[in-house]
Amino acid sequence: MTDQTESPLGIAVVPVTPFQQNCSVVWCTRTKEAAVVDPGGDVERIRGALTELGVTPAAIWLTHGHIDHAGGATELAGVLNLPIIGPHEADRFLLDALPQQGLMFEMRGVQAVTPTRWLAEGDTVSVGDLEFTVQHVPGHTPGHVTLFQKDLRFLLAGDTIFAGSVGRTDFPYGNHKDLIGGIKGKLLPLGDDVQFLPGHGPASTLGEERRTNPFLQGNSQ
Repeated sequence: MTDQTESPLGIAVVPVTPFQQNCSVVWCTRTKEAAVVDPGGDVERIRGALTELGVTPAAIWLTHGHIDHAGGATELAGVLNLPIIGPHEADRFLLDALPQQGLMFEMRGVQAVTPTRWLAEGDTVSVGDLEFTVQHVPGHTPGHVTLFQKDLRFLLAGDTIFAGSVGRTDFPYGNHKDLIGGIKGKLLPLGDDVQFLPGHGPASTLGEERRTNPFLQGNSQ
């Protein structure tokens, strides 16, 4: 997914960390105000992308508390003086433990994250003229959220749904039934035409995943 300057919404993906996580910069093309979504690390690469795009970062948005999504948030917030918004407070334990996560994956210097604002179901976040609505979709992590721009039919999905797959739930705190229930009950009803950017891999549409994603077929959860 690339910069869509003809649209009210600009999007650029900055792959970060050894996990090749889709950190994204989303911005209002009229105001050039931007949010950095899930800065998992490689903060200098993210800062370089912001400069190259010519946008003004206004906030960091987090979908959940895993290191590849949140590991660079505190550093980036400190350097650019940005608020950290999200995820849901149920992921507090993961954000508190980010330094320990970093040691597990040999990612040095990772700092714990204390969000400026937690998010909950139905909340909104904005960048420039554009408002995104929050869905709380646990299962991959207890506090995972997604962010939906209704007018432009665009979803920041984090690690809930992928092209051809869904988020891992084989963690002690994971719950496959909750994840599939959230995808089917909250995300798919947004509409088949909705394009989504996942936390890893290529973009897709909710309609394509409803029709072909093997994890979403039938009534089983």
